[in-house]
Amino acid sequence: MSSLSSKSQNMEQFLLCTFVRPHKHKFPGVPMTTRLYAILALTCCSIATQAQVPLSEPSSAQATYFHEATDKGVSATSSFRRSNFHAATPTGIPGGRVIRTLDLKRLIDSGTAIAVVDVLDSQNRTTVPGATWLPDGGKTFAGASERTRFETVLQALTGSEKSRPLVFLCTGFECWLSYNAALAAIELGYKDVLWYRGGTNSWLGANLEVARPKAAP
Repeated sequence: MSSLSSKSQNMEQFLLCTFVRPHKHKFPGVPMTTRLYAILALTCCSIATQAQVPLSEPSSAQATYFHEATDKGVSATSSFRRSNFHAATPTGIPGGRVIRTLDLKRLIDSGTAIAVVDVLDSQNRTTVPGATWLPDGGKTFAGASERTRFETVLQALTGSEKSRPLVFLCTGFECWLSYNAALAAIELGYKDVLWYRGGTNSWLGANLEVARPKAAP
């Protein structure tokens, strides 16, 4: 036990000397160990942020297509929409991020390991190339079987890696199904959930090719 304690103290001294003492002037009157833990906490937050795929800033001059940035004044919510799915959506989502058309295209073209999931309930669907089709994926609130199916598909698509980026879409900014699906993934603990608010309407609005989706595993 004393050996472990000694190693712990040595590590703390190393961190103090390396990260804290050189910046002592930035933390006047604050105990050195307190500064150490603050810096470590900030470092952990930085690492967690860096683990997410990079996106353009919403305020950037990036082009948008077919109302994907249209704001109808709808407040973001952590509750599922259980009816009237064809209605204006919020511009953000708690615990997740909104991805726009050109960012999604860039990630796909770069070969980034993302899983794109189309949750529109339709008889004949074409969508973003490479997307997996999970009809009713935005209705996990309906019952245990729907939620289990959703969870099983996500595990298969991500290899049970909660850090794997997930993109959810349906038709466009007036479709709550993808919003619901993104919320469900966030509840399941996925760390980088991306909601493609513009959906296939924006994808087509950018004159990008669509394809038949892959069947859900």
